[in-house]
Amino acid sequence: MTERSDPTPALGTTPTLGSTPAQTVGPYLHIGLLWPDGPEVVPDGTPGAIWIRGQIFDGAGAPVPDALVETWQADPDGRFDHPDDPRGARPSDVPGFRGFGRSATDVDGRYGIRTVKPGSLPGPDGVPEAPHLNLSIFARGLLHRLVTRLYFPDEEAANAADPVLGSVDPARRATLVASPAPDGCRLDIHLQGTDETVFFAV
Repeated sequence: MTERSDPTPALGTTPTLGSTPAQTVGPYLHIGLLWPDGPEVVPDGTPGAIWIRGQIFDGAGAPVPDALVETWQADPDGRFDHPDDPRGARPSDVPGFRGFGRSATDVDGRYGIRTVKPGSLPGPDGVPEAPHLNLSIFARGLLHRLVTRLYFPDEEAANAADPVLGSVDPARRATLVASPAPDGCRLDIHLQGTDETVFFAV
């Protein structure tokens, strides 16, 4: 870190100034963006509920303890209760389903979202998209959110036909497909490095 010079240098000399501190997104995510049931897309006891869990790692492989994961998804029928759904907004048949979740990471970089598996939905060209969750990642050092997807490991045929997943380099598709877990599935997210998760420009 460069120290600042004397603010009143001698006459005839040129002052030397220190570096301006870099701007970053501080660890402020936990202050105003969390609410108690944020990780609960569906209420406790919902039939068919699963947990989406994982860890977030930085480029050096260290867990990120102050990140935030948001999820947005269709319901099990592949519908959204939102005006942007071209088929029209429709409330879900799953009681309490809200389609949106938000989980902070803990000291080990772990996050968790309780939800139900979404259904397939029509893609922009009429090609069905495989069941998936849209994920947004917020963390220190990021001036903009990172956007990725989670695909389910038991949807091999649908994943193989998915137009978005099919547009990804085959060597990197595995970064978007979750692993089975006893109570749902797991997707670790790597912000940088050799195992970097695929992120989308949206």
